[in-house]
Amino acid sequence: MIQSTTPSIEGKRITRYHGVVTGEAILGANIFKDFFAGIRDIIGGRSAAYEKELRKAREIAFAEMEAQAQSLGANAVVGIDIDYENITMGNSGGMLMVTVSGTAVNVEG
Repeated sequence: MIQSTTPSIEGKRITRYHGVVTGEAILGANIFKDFFAGIRDIIGGRSAAYEKELRKAREIAFAEMEAQAQSLGANAVVGIDIDYENITMGNSGGMLMVTVSGTAVNVEG
């Protein structure tokens, strides 16, 4: 399935609009990952654990959006918007949330 953040796909003509489709993923980031990410924030460097969780959440959200588009009979999603949120849960760590939304369409060409 073609997926694009742009409102159209170069060389393709949109023949039908099915409506907005979405995908969401909320994953827990456990306390140890939070602790080590905090240390990396202090001393510098990247947090591989958080990057892995974000990648996993994004893949889940995109798969969910694509499945919804396919169920409507679409062969592409255009105008995709990707949002990331960190939901704080007090002292017990937090949750990572990724949401994606776009317009399910049929294209030809």
